Amino acid sequence: MSIDMSVLEALGIKLYSNAAAVLTELVANAYDADATLVRISWDVGESGVVVSDDGCGMTQQELNDRFLKTGYQKRAAEGPHSKMWNRPFMGRKGIGKLSAFSIADEIFIYTTKDGESTGCRISVNDLREQISLGHAYHPEKVETTEDYSGVGTTIVLKQLTSKRVRLTAAALRKRLARRFDVLDQTPPEEGGFGIEIDGQRLTFEDRQDLKRLEFLWEFGEQRLPEDALPNDVERFVLDECNVGGRDGWEVRGWIGTARTPSDLADDGEAGSLKNIMVLARKRPIHEGIIDKLDFARVFGNYVTGQIEADFLDVDSEDDIATSDRQRLIEDDPRVQGLHTFLREAFKTASSQWNTARPRRKAHDVFREYPLLKQWHDDLHQWQQAAAHKIIATIAALHMDDENGRSRRASLYRHGVLAFARIGLRENAQELDKLSSVNAEELLRLLGAQGEYEASLWMDILRGRVESIRQLENLTDENEVERVVQKHLFKNLYLLDPAWERTTEDSYMEDDLRNVDPGILAMDDEGREIRGRLDIRYRKSSAGSHVIVEMKRSKRPMSVDELSAQGQKYFTGLRSILTQRNRENEKIDVVFVLGSPPKVVSLLNFQSASELVNHELKKFNGRIVLYEELIANARSQYSAYLEKSEEASRLERLLSSLEEDTEAPPP
Repeated sequence: MSIDMSVLEALGIKLYSNAAAVLTELVANAYDADATLVRISWDVGESGVVVSDDGCGMTQQELNDRFLKTGYQKRAAEGPHSKMWNRPFMGRKGIGKLSAFSIADEIFIYTTKDGESTGCRISVNDLREQISLGHAYHPEKVETTEDYSGVGTTIVLKQLTSKRVRLTAAALRKRLARRFDVLDQTPPEEGGFGIEIDGQRLTFEDRQDLKRLEFLWEFGEQRLPEDALPNDVERFVLDECNVGGRDGWEVRGWIGTARTPSDLADDGEAGSLKNIMVLARKRPIHEGIIDKLDFARVFGNYVTGQIEADFLDVDSEDDIATSDRQRLIEDDPRVQGLHTFLREAFKTASSQWNTARPRRKAHDVFREYPLLKQWHDDLHQWQQAAAHKIIATIAALHMDDENGRSRRASLYRHGVLAFARIGLRENAQELDKLSSVNAEELLRLLGAQGEYEASLWMDILRGRVESIRQLENLTDENEVERVVQKHLFKNLYLLDPAWERTTEDSYMEDDLRNVDPGILAMDDEGREIRGRLDIRYRKSSAGSHVIVEMKRSKRPMSVDELSAQGQKYFTGLRSILTQRNRENEKIDVVFVLGSPPKVVSLLNFQSASELVNHELKKFNGRIVLYEELIANARSQYSAYLEKSEEASRLERLLSSLEEDTEAPPP
């Protein structure tokens, strides 16, 4: 075995970062050897990892000339297809076998062909030593034991690299299942191919991406079996399969969306599913193509998939796969054509998703909020479609953060309120009794009433935005302090739109003073002490307990002062809640400042912001600057107003919301 040290390091030991990628190479070799079954024994202890296949095996000469030869060009030497099953060869570069060196320091190869068995041992340490001396390396010949003397080839990996083989067998199953398009049920006698891990065959049941689908698009026709998919998945077919109008540049496979982006996050076993696996010749050739599509719509956050594009690996064309087969050379026309094709496919699927998902989400919402469904069902039949449309639009908004549920619930409340005003549910029944009013007059009257009710709702929003604009126009710092102090505690939506309506609790304030008289203390003239402008306790509409302290804008504050005060407020309020058996309720502590807090020393932190965030987490705190408060509040409400400005009739409002389902909520 002759190999340069830099090649061993770059293409073997350091190229592969995980066990699943390594086993992909070994399984691909078995597939090319016309195996119908690969058995993997996953034991990261003393027994080691064993990969056995029932393929054609190798003679001793073939072991030397093919397996031990780095860069062996299989397709050039043996043709484009395997002899028995006429499979297009997966391997091309002749370096896949080096992957084993990235997870094992000792490798045993046992192979049998035509009744002849051969075995050898490769030690990475010995190989390195011989390379450093400038000598060719001769693997140690070993006897083939009875366990490994059957047909095919067995590779045993020992002295494993612990960091790269920490996967459990269950995790390995899930990762390998995504890396091959070999989960069909073709029987072995017809050239079928299967993979077993610890005696259990990989099936569609191991495909975690398929299990998490809500919507599915398949290229050309439906190929995935029904029993491999969730019962309620909604399926579509993308008719266009040809890339750039080129003969032979055909795409198959599928893309799909999960219910939420978090459904695609790494669960510790399957790895992150937020990618599209591109296969060529049934194995991975590109693993991160979504990032290359420059697709900014929300749809892209929900997507996973598997694309089959064999035209990316054609013998008559240049090899465009990187050595680890995880990326492609991007300036190749085939790659650029695939990017363009997938962008257009994404646009088509995104449009269908924007129509189908709100409908699906409305069903889920009614199940989650039975009272909301009851409200909908109690409406007149002619109103239900419009109400359903409002709820569906809100349900489909992208809110996948920790506060998403409460923010969405707040929007449902606003939606119901607006609809109740515009719909005139009670008045419609009374008007219907007026026999002297014909249908045309009734419609005209309802239209006028609807315009009036809608204008009231818009006036509320305009009033808020105008008030915020006036705050923006104030330039004197003292005047800003005075006006913000006057309005802030009655309108905590300036801090957070979810705090739409807040309530005072004099008993809670008394209890806070009893716990620590200094928490809400004032001086003799009713002014706050130590540069404090005002401090109040409020209960937000979202259910959290809020303490807001306003500092004078010119009062310099250090992060240590804020941390000490914030923890004092948090601890005092938590003590009271615990006494009332409400210790699990959320507490928010907000400081309104004129400038960011000073940081005297970074300690072990990389930046001032990292230190500040660390201290704020101790008491679930937040810092809001005067200027930031005003600008953010105007942005929140202006966005809602701008989207609704032209729509006072219900249908126009619904159209606006529908077109903007991908925008952040107001």
